[in-house]
Amino acid sequence: MALRKGWMQFTPSMRTTSPLSPMASSRFSVVHSVTPLPTTLVSFRAYATSEPQAAEGGNTPAPSLDEMKSELQATEQRARALREAIATYRDTGKKNVLVLGAGRSSGVCIEYLLNQAKTNGWHIKVGDDNEDWARDKVRDDPSGSTFRFDANSAEQRDAEVQKADLVVSLLPAHMHYLVAKDCVRHGVNMITASYASPAMRELSQQAEANNVLLMMECGVDPGLDHMGVWRVLTRLRAEGSDLNTFQSFTGGLVAPESDDNPWNYKFTWNPRNVVLAGQGVSKFLHNGKYKYIPYHQVFKRYEDIHVEGHGQFEGYANRDSLHYRDLYQLHSCPTVFRGTLRRPGFCAAWDVFVRLGMTDDTYVMENCETMTHRDFINSFLMWRAHDSVELKVAYTMGLSVDSDVMKRLKWLGIFEDRIIGIKKATPAQILQHILEKKWSLSPGDKDMIVMWNQFVFDTVKGRRREIVASLVAKGDGTDKGTAMAKTVGLPLAIVAKLILQGKAVIINAKRPTASVKAKPKIV
Repeated sequence: MALRKGWMQFTPSMRTTSPLSPMASSRFSVVHSVTPLPTTLVSFRAYATSEPQAAEGGNTPAPSLDEMKSELQATEQRARALREAIATYRDTGKKNVLVLGAGRSSGVCIEYLLNQAKTNGWHIKVGDDNEDWARDKVRDDPSGSTFRFDANSAEQRDAEVQKADLVVSLLPAHMHYLVAKDCVRHGVNMITASYASPAMRELSQQAEANNVLLMMECGVDPGLDHMGVWRVLTRLRAEGSDLNTFQSFTGGLVAPESDDNPWNYKFTWNPRNVVLAGQGVSKFLHNGKYKYIPYHQVFKRYEDIHVEGHGQFEGYANRDSLHYRDLYQLHSCPTVFRGTLRRPGFCAAWDVFVRLGMTDDTYVMENCETMTHRDFINSFLMWRAHDSVELKVAYTMGLSVDSDVMKRLKWLGIFEDRIIGIKKATPAQILQHILEKKWSLSPGDKDMIVMWNQFVFDTVKGRRREIVASLVAKGDGTDKGTAMAKTVGLPLAIVAKLILQGKAVIINAKRPTASVKAKPKIV
C-alpha cells in the first residue's frame, strides 16, 4: 500500500519473512529615533554629470563633487539608522520568531513560517552572517525582516534572543549550544534540526528548571525517522508483539533523472560531512551480540537493500546504533542497526580513499598548492619507479586496472595532472576540493531523500512478521526546493507552529519520539 502526497512518498508494507541474512509572548518595546530622509532629491542625471543642469525658474549649476560626497555620506548615515531601526524593531502585538541561519536548507522552513505568520500574528526575523541570503529568503514579505547576525558575538546573541518568543536555529551544529545557553538564561524556547549533542543534553536540567523547551532533532534524519519509527513501535507494543530486529537507513542522493555519473552520487548536503563519514568505530547489536566495525572496514561491510519502486542500494553502518536502544526503548531487541544509503558500487570505490588515508583530517600536507590530483593520490602509494599511478592503485587495492572501481576513480579526475591550488590543507580537505568539481549539483538537478526502516517481530501468536516502511522525497530542481530543504525545513517549521500555538508538550533537550506531559511554555 502506497500513500502519495505531493513530493513525498511513504510506503509501508507487511509480509511474512524468511530468516534474516547475517548483517554484519512580548517583554518590552524599543523606541527608535530616526533622522528623516530628505523631502527633495536631486536628479540622478545631475549627480552623474559635471555639466551645469538647468533648474526650473533659472540656471542653477550642478552640485560640486564635495557637495555630492557630503550628501552621499548623510544619506548613507540615514540609511544605516533605518536599517538598524528595522533590524531591532519589535511589534509588541505579535509573537516574534527569531530564525538564525539562512543557508541552503532554510528556504522551505522560512517560507512556511512567513505564510503562517499572516494568519497567526507573528513576525519572522531572519539573521545570517550573509544578510543577502536572509533577504533572498524573506524577499519583501511584510511579515518578515532580516539582519546581519554574528553567532560568535555574545552581545548580539543576548540582545536578539531576549526579544524573541521562539528561536529556530539553522546554524552549523556546533553553534547551537551558544544560542541555547542564551535561550535558557532568558526563558526563550528553541528548536533545531540537529542532533542533541552531549553539551545540549547537559543543558537539559537547567532548561527544565527555567521551564524552557529545547527541541532537537526535528529534521529528516534525525527527525522524521524518529516519528515514523515511534509510530510503528507504539503499535507493535500495543499489540503485544516481540521485536526481533530493527534496521533504519537514510541517504541523501541524486534523483535518477539527474544521475549522470558512474558513482550515482552528487553532493546534496555538506560535502565535508560526506568526506568524513564513518570515521571512528561503528557499534551495533546483531543477534544479541555487540559488534564493532573499525573505520578502515566500514565500507567493506555493507548491507544490500531493496527499496520498492526505487531499486537497489548499499547501506553502510553509522557510528553508534547502540544509542538508539535507549531512545527507542529497544533493550530487549537482539538486532539494532542504523546506517546510510548509497547506490551500488559506491562503497567499494570510496573504500579506496579510506584505506589509502585520503580522508584523514588530522594533519596538513606540504606544498599542496602546487600539487596535482595525480601527485595527491600518488603521495599515498609505494614508490615503484617503473609503475604508473593507476597500476600502483590497482595493485595496492587488489583491483584490476579496468575494474568498475578504477573507472569511477578515473572519472573523478583523480589521475589528472591538474593543479589542486589550495594551501595548507588536510588530505580530507583536498579530496573534498577535488570531489566538488565533479559531484556538485548542476542547475536543474534534482536531489532525493530515501529512508528505509525494517521491523521484524513475533506476534502474540508466535508468528514471525516483518514491516518495511520507506519514504522517498525528490527536489524540484531549484536551490530552494531541494528534497533536503523540504524534509529538514518543513518538520522544523511545523514544530515551531505547534509551539507558538501552545500545542507542544515536550520539555528539555528532547527529540520528537514521545509525548511528555508538561505545561506548554507558550500559551
